[in-house]
Amino acid sequence: MIRRILQLFVLAGIVTPALAAESAPWPTFRGPERTAVSPDTGLLKEWPDGGPKLAWETAGAGGGYSSLAIAGDRIYTFGDGSSTAADEDEYLSCFDASDGKQLWMSKIGPAWTRNYVGGRSTPTVDGERVYIVTPHGELVCCQTAAGKEVWRKDLKKEFGGNKGDGWGYSESVLVDGDKVVCTPGGATATMVALNRLTGEKLWQTDREGNRGAGHASIVIATIGGTRVYVQTTSSGPMGVRAEDGKLLWTYDFPRITAVIPTPVVRGDLVFATAGYGNGGGVLLKQVPAADDLVKVDEVYAPKGELKNKHGGVVLIGDHLYGDSDDKGSPFCAESMSGKVAWTRGRNEGPGGGSAAIVAADGCLYIRYASGTMVLAEASPESYKVLGSFTIPGKGKEASWSHPVIVGGRLYLREWDRILCYELRG
Repeated sequence: MIRRILQLFVLAGIVTPALAAESAPWPTFRGPERTAVSPDTGLLKEWPDGGPKLAWETAGAGGGYSSLAIAGDRIYTFGDGSSTAADEDEYLSCFDASDGKQLWMSKIGPAWTRNYVGGRSTPTVDGERVYIVTPHGELVCCQTAAGKEVWRKDLKKEFGGNKGDGWGYSESVLVDGDKVVCTPGGATATMVALNRLTGEKLWQTDREGNRGAGHASIVIATIGGTRVYVQTTSSGPMGVRAEDGKLLWTYDFPRITAVIPTPVVRGDLVFATAGYGNGGGVLLKQVPAADDLVKVDEVYAPKGELKNKHGGVVLIGDHLYGDSDDKGSPFCAESMSGKVAWTRGRNEGPGGGSAAIVAADGCLYIRYASGTMVLAEASPESYKVLGSFTIPGKGKEASWSHPVIVGGRLYLREWDRILCYELRG
């Protein structure tokens, strides 16, 4: 049975339905398919001392952990207390991707001043509009041209939204056709779909007893002709029918301090994980049922050795790569069995603290919370470092913003600054 599932897994490939316009190369968190795998090729297979060439750097992103959305020739991000603002409020900012020049900034609301200050949602870009969720739970739609606000919705007041922990909302919303879909997180209106132009509610999904929104973002799957929105809340993974919001399946996690990683979806399979003491990684198989319904079978139960706190997990070929909780100890595991192939040793190469991972051209790009950027081979054989450098300007805050690879360039957000590196010769 496992062998048959593995065959289906490989045949499915890495392509899932796009989340935004084809013209947007990295329009939302973890890229257009939310795999954190860039299609770029011809990239350097080793780095010189000091890392690849720095093309440009700029300031004005503000404080926070938001990653970067890149659409066309523009970069979008979110933060508070920007060095280019006159106050400490939260701003959605836009930069020229060719040279880093700030094009505009739009005030979204007051800063998040509780634990782990700063913005954390990555913008989602869809043509003439860009969407952002504030830590306070407000979903705001702005024009991409100059940042003018179009509409906003308060996920708590209007939908009874609830966060499963005290660290604020950080989801990057899904744009799918005429819908923008997000996760307020309450037991009612756990997930909602809104008209992307007006913000009018189209449908809602209720998950009885849901403990609140996590930090993950929605990923699309197609099962037997049924389009499914896969999400992980503080109660665990769930699948929702895209057409009308019907709850198709749930899989319960034990109560965990926070549920953060976005699920990894390939074909009919879902890998979901969470960190902290009782977290772990689980593999589920979605199965078509009558009346356009979908059920879920467990391939393997949560494995503690596959837990991940917030650096994310990528799937390359038949193997998963991610950090072991937030230990700065990346692992490689066989996706179908969960068997660990290797784990980075304590002193095996540079970098420390939680590791955020993206992949491209057969390599892993690992950003450690210590401010170290590492290029490593994406191989189940061993953890092999191909180059590293220290990100300039690393301050006291952890380097948690996920890297982005677009058009042969590596983009990094280091608190208020954005840095762009050339990855081709």
